[in-house]
Amino acid sequence: MSTENVEVKALARHVRMSPKKVREVLRCLPGRTAGEALDYLRLVPRKSAFYAAKLLRSAIANADVKGLSGRDLWIKEAIVEQGMVMKRFVPAARGSAHPIRKKSSRIRFILTERLERK
Repeated sequence: MSTENVEVKALARHVRMSPKKVREVLRCLPGRTAGEALDYLRLVPRKSAFYAAKLLRSAIANADVKGLSGRDLWIKEAIVEQGMVMKRFVPAARGSAHPIRKKSSRIRFILTERLERK
């Protein structure tokens, strides 16, 4: 058996939610097993939890392809970054326009065989 940890990654880009809303849900996931995290996300009534659960299932499938038991892996990192921003304008009074910024997120999960304590 090798001494190095195997990491499994999954990335979702262009998730149409602001990063702040996604971070609220993913903040408590690092340190849990993937199975616990899936159960937790199933109970959270937020749209961001649906996207996170979908990506976590993808990471578990990536682990199965590598020959690891996906649900027993630990979540090492759950990272949410700012994605692209769509810029739109809405008509306003007296012929002016107000800008609207439709934000998106990038979500990244990194799963590992054992959790490394810092």
